[in-house]
Amino acid sequence: MTITYEGGILVLDGETLTVAHNVALAGFNRVNPAGDDNHVFVSTESGFQVLDAAAGKMTDMAWPGAKPGHVVRHHDKTILFTDGTGEVVSFDPKQLADGKPEGRTYKTAQPHHGVAVELPDGTMIVTIGTEESRSGALALDKDGKEIARNEECPGVHGEAVAQGEVVALGCENGVLLFKEGKFVKVNSGREYSRIGNQAGSDASPVLLGDFKIEPDAELERPENFSLIDTTTDKITVVPMPEGVSYTFRSLNRGPKGEALILGTDGNLHVIDPATAKITSTWPVVAPWTEPVEWQQPRPAIFVRGDVAYITEPAAKKVHQLDLTTGKIKNSATLEFAPNEISGTV
Repeated sequence: MTITYEGGILVLDGETLTVAHNVALAGFNRVNPAGDDNHVFVSTESGFQVLDAAAGKMTDMAWPGAKPGHVVRHHDKTILFTDGTGEVVSFDPKQLADGKPEGRTYKTAQPHHGVAVELPDGTMIVTIGTEESRSGALALDKDGKEIARNEECPGVHGEAVAQGEVVALGCENGVLLFKEGKFVKVNSGREYSRIGNQAGSDASPVLLGDFKIEPDAELERPENFSLIDTTTDKITVVPMPEGVSYTFRSLNRGPKGEALILGTDGNLHVIDPATAKITSTWPVVAPWTEPVEWQQPRPAIFVRGDVAYITEPAAKKVHQLDLTTGKIKNSATLEFAPNEISGTV
């Protein structure tokens, strides 16, 4: 398991939570699973770099480029999207054991803050946009030929894949689905309702998304979330408990497809996606407030199997929560305030 802090990355043992390695790395760095058992992708100021988490050191594998963005893992592919260049690369993460993979590449018409997903049949979904605005997505077949396009998704952001290989991209007025070889726009019914972050599960056809309704807010602390049913093409908006909000680092899914939201009340809220009901509320951290700057630390959740790892920056702690019982199995105090949390698969 890896945790970023101001000045480096801590590598922790996933069972004991003891710090195995401390990797010094200046700047604001982000971490994502590479898709195998040993490596983690680190988004640095100069591009994507690969951390060998097992060995506790940075490798010489890198994909240079300005503004490295989303890292997506789906099926047996890992996809990198470099915002500053519009370059997309997809590869089998098992190849990382033998050095830098070549992989499949694509370059968008214009650089933008985007994302790409590759399905098992070779279909690749890629966002469309410029540095100023984003409008939708296109689909390429395994040979790189465009087979579908939809530009009815203003502000397209984020991705998730539901049961049945249905891809969802968030819009500022709903979501854009790709299923059965076609794009389907699902409107929210509101002029503005940004669904910018989503979490999917192979165990459920329903996706979890955030839901923001204040277009001019400097910082909106959302008090509702969305459930996107990819079989009925319907968005259900669900309120959080009164006075509770969450952030983009709060959303995840459990081993049975349950939706997980880490609330500002310090509780992990477990939602049945089929009924839209909160079925459990488990205390984990002290109540907290979202900082104005998105780069600043706030509690975050990373799930591996039936365990959730949850950070508590204010206390410099990380907790290990059993998702079958709701009980905290272990906690550790760190030398630094944790920011992002991720790990190997």
